[in-house]
Amino acid sequence: MNFLWLIPLLPLLGAVINGVLGKRLSRGTIGAIASGSVALSFAISLTAFLQMLRLPEESLPIVQNYFTWIQAGSFQATCGFMLDHLSGLMILIVTGVGFLIHVYSTAYMHDEAGFYRFFAYLNLFMFSMLTLVLANNYLLMFVGWEGVGLCSYLLIGFWFKKQSATDAGKKAFIVNRVGDFGFILAAMLIFWTFKSVDYVQVFTAAAAMPADQLGMIGTLTAICLLMFVGATGKSAQIPLYVWLPDAMEGPTPVSALIHAATMVTAGVYMVARSAVLFDRAPGALLVVASIGAATALVAASIALVQTDIKKVLAYSTVSQLGYMFLACGVGAYAAGVFHLMTHAFFKALLFLGAGSVIHGMGGIQEITRMGGLRKEMPWTFRTFLIGTLAIAGVPGLAGFFSKDMILAAAFVSPNFGKILWAVGLIVAGMTSFYMFRLLILTFTGRPRYTHHDVHHVHESPAPMLIPLIVLAFFSLVAGYVGLPIALSGTHELIGEFLHSGAPAPDGAEHVSVALEWMLMSASILAAGVGAFLAYLFYVLRPDLPGRIASAASALYSILTNKYYVDEIYDAILVHPIVVAAREFLWKFVDVLMIDGAVNGIGKSVRSLADGLRQMQTGYVRTYAGWILFGGVVIVAWFLR
Repeated sequence: MNFLWLIPLLPLLGAVINGVLGKRLSRGTIGAIASGSVALSFAISLTAFLQMLRLPEESLPIVQNYFTWIQAGSFQATCGFMLDHLSGLMILIVTGVGFLIHVYSTAYMHDEAGFYRFFAYLNLFMFSMLTLVLANNYLLMFVGWEGVGLCSYLLIGFWFKKQSATDAGKKAFIVNRVGDFGFILAAMLIFWTFKSVDYVQVFTAAAAMPADQLGMIGTLTAICLLMFVGATGKSAQIPLYVWLPDAMEGPTPVSALIHAATMVTAGVYMVARSAVLFDRAPGALLVVASIGAATALVAASIALVQTDIKKVLAYSTVSQLGYMFLACGVGAYAAGVFHLMTHAFFKALLFLGAGSVIHGMGGIQEITRMGGLRKEMPWTFRTFLIGTLAIAGVPGLAGFFSKDMILAAAFVSPNFGKILWAVGLIVAGMTSFYMFRLLILTFTGRPRYTHHDVHHVHESPAPMLIPLIVLAFFSLVAGYVGLPIALSGTHELIGEFLHSGAPAPDGAEHVSVALEWMLMSASILAAGVGAFLAYLFYVLRPDLPGRIASAASALYSILTNKYYVDEIYDAILVHPIVVAAREFLWKFVDVLMIDGAVNGIGKSVRSLADGLRQMQTGYVRTYAGWILFGGVVIVAWFLR
């Protein structure tokens, strides 16, 4: 299996070709190069994955070192890739979902002036993400980590003539740099502790170390907490989640690929990859679970009142990422990655479905101005319905199985497990409510748009609909790889398949059939209550939302203003930094000190030059005077 290097290389070649030659190529050629490179990468990924499954467990992971990248004293970092069940699943998700979104984008972005530039960025992102998940050491992972951050900045700000888009791109870039600082410190501490950044060496050495005690911050706990700081930035968790909702200023395919299916899951992947370290840092795990649960709850509550179709899905993404971290925090890494997989399908489906609606509505994104689109856009409605059922946790669809596994693992966790389970259950109900609210307001009822707003509502073309249908299919069936015990399955199946070097997740083997049925019933009830309330509020009694908003105006204002987090950050961080930069760094350091010193030297030289210039006036009497003055000075010198 010596062809792993081709998986990220092909999208990189696509990015180079379209980036350099794109202005000379037709749009069809650009789309074919971009989509074809990802399709080939998917084919190679699938081949490698199937070959890996035939290998015995003891021969994994497959590590290929290509060359020594950095050699400085005792520090050595290689450029190499590692393939195991975890990275194998990730490359299939990245290339598979990525290919569908590339195909979708050929139609969605067809009329954009920067068509070639968009696909060059997309391919560059694919290269970076594949490097991130295939890397065999933390330093190379960080290269991919920074690469996806750069591409996210470029794609969010793709419409760079739009002020809100450029502001959102800068916000994403800066917030991610805050998180990346934690990742850098973690990598340094890993090398300081283990004398290596290579996964195999680090995990082997860590496995022989005693675990930190809960409540103490030892070396392993410090490493894991610093890594989680990086994860909160990349995967949009409290307190660094604020960039992701604003990132919806980018084109909708960007939201589907980067901010739903791939890049924002990098933090979850990093935690799952580092499971050996986190298992020996129970304090860090508790922080991960707590932040994940809090993020899931806060983001879900904000999504309840959003009216922009993409903003609802953005906060939904933040909430579902919190679910994944909740799973990892209770030691159920397999459950977290399982939900990562199912979420990639149904959230990409929902974002692309939203893009189809926006395309058909001529750019309108406010769901309060939609309605009745079911008849005009039947295929978009059907696929969006499947995505809604999946994320709501309706039995039989992908989201139900992965959420059930997470809730079961949380329930049996020894560290505040019942509280975490209760929060997860509440979030499940809220998710069902806001997603059915979105579905009802967008596709059912009477149209709330006018022909002045929208000249012709229409279904999307085939290149946009086919990816929706494929993603809808996987949203239906992907969950069956992890059937719960109560349905004649075993949670251990997905656990063994995604085994990342850590012990089996706590709770999987402790959940009895009776307890599984009880937890499953509670999850189904929560989804049912959320769906019923959405139907009650927006179909049976459409006057209720307004009356409730008026009665609870303070709470409604807090939610619509997103807990005023952006305003708080502006007040305590952004504004003081801007003032300090303007008054001290600019006016004092730059203008007064640096410019003052430079300008002062220039003025001194000019003054001296003005004085010396009087010696060269061109008048004979002036020269005679200077000669006389010089002679007097010389005579005085010798007579002293």
